[in-house]
Amino acid sequence: MSLPDKLVKSASNGFEGEVVGLGLSDVIQLNANNRFSGCIAVGYEQSRGLLFFRDGEIIHAEQDGKVGEEAFCCIVGWPGGRFSVQPNVATTRSSIQKSWQHLLLDAHRMLDEQRAARKGQPATAAENAGRPAGAMDAIEKLRQLPGVVQVVLLGKEGARVGDDSYQAEVLAGQSLYLAMAGGRLGSAFHLGEVISGVVQGSTHHLLLFASRGRHLCVLAQGQSHAGAVEAEVRKLLASR
Repeated sequence: MSLPDKLVKSASNGFEGEVVGLGLSDVIQLNANNRFSGCIAVGYEQSRGLLFFRDGEIIHAEQDGKVGEEAFCCIVGWPGGRFSVQPNVATTRSSIQKSWQHLLLDAHRMLDEQRAARKGQPATAAENAGRPAGAMDAIEKLRQLPGVVQVVLLGKEGARVGDDSYQAEVLAGQSLYLAMAGGRLGSAFHLGEVISGVVQGSTHHLLLFASRGRHLCVLAQGQSHAGAVEAEVRKLLASR
């Protein structure tokens, strides 16, 4: 990916990765929290985009002639692609004034509204194939359990099944991180594959269940008993 002439780049190694479902938002949050300065270059099919950071804040975005928030929203809305993180890459432009949190929230709210406007259209064969029989009904029943706030089902490669909201994306990202950390611990201590996990917090609990290449992610209220919520989830899953 070629960079504009206005960029000034020092010799420094970055890293590359693949965007699958929710990867880009996670990369943005990670670099923002680490007060990253530099550029994230993103490519999807024939489209290219650039996100510029300064001390953790996104100050400028470019995408095929678009700039600022419009470009940022287009880039975040891509369903896949590849990205490369390039430290110490600067730009003289500044087209974004919002904090990165508000920028992500506004972009995902706009994307959710666009998806909602398309809800009346018939589902394609690909969309139907990504929704296993009975899965959505089970998710709705899980959401009705006492203490449960959000439930997300992830397919292979981390793609969400049937929920395109920003809240679901955040939960999916947290759960995949938990699965990755659990997998590393299991490998380090020769414990085998991690099939479930619970992280308890003061405001929320995070529960993860893995089976047959899928991950079920459950977010519960902090005042609820994590063990009780886990037991109810397992009971409902066993009944199905």
